[in-house]
Amino acid sequence: MQKVKEEKTRLTDSLSKLLKKIDFIDTYTTTNHTNNIEEITNLVFNTTPTWIKVLFIIRNKIVGIFGLKTEKPVDYNENYEVGGYVKYFKIYGINEDEIILGADDAHLNFRAIVTNKKTDLHNIKVTTLVEYNNLKGKIYMGIIKPFHRKIVKRMVRNAFSENKINL
Repeated sequence: MQKVKEEKTRLTDSLSKLLKKIDFIDTYTTTNHTNNIEEITNLVFNTTPTWIKVLFIIRNKIVGIFGLKTEKPVDYNENYEVGGYVKYFKIYGINEDEIILGADDAHLNFRAIVTNKKTDLHNIKVTTLVEYNNLKGKIYMGIIKPFHRKIVKRMVRNAFSENKINL
């Protein structure tokens, strides 16, 4: 079984309401019937391999020159509730089967949606939505898109679990 795969993303009404416009969208899926949505989200975003940490350090040094956010926000807290944060990403919504994370900056806004679809295989979906705020956001996304795909695929793999429970 393939641990992680990219899936064609269907832009639903609920997804399209998360940002004013959607300029980029992708979804990566894996299988996990062991953990709840909070644990899965932490596996995806808080178990970062060293090579990804290094890429984020390099990214922050470069984008800091252009005035993009590189520091934790003043309201940063790690409470698992709306307004709290998972890694660098603010929690915008939580329910039993879904968490919506994101960040807004001068160049772009993005949301990452982690969903448990309760299917047999590839039940965990991590969808990224991006809205460009200006040309700088479009250029930025054009540069990081190849890295984004590799990084997200690797991060989603952290949530893979072969243990199967009856649904």
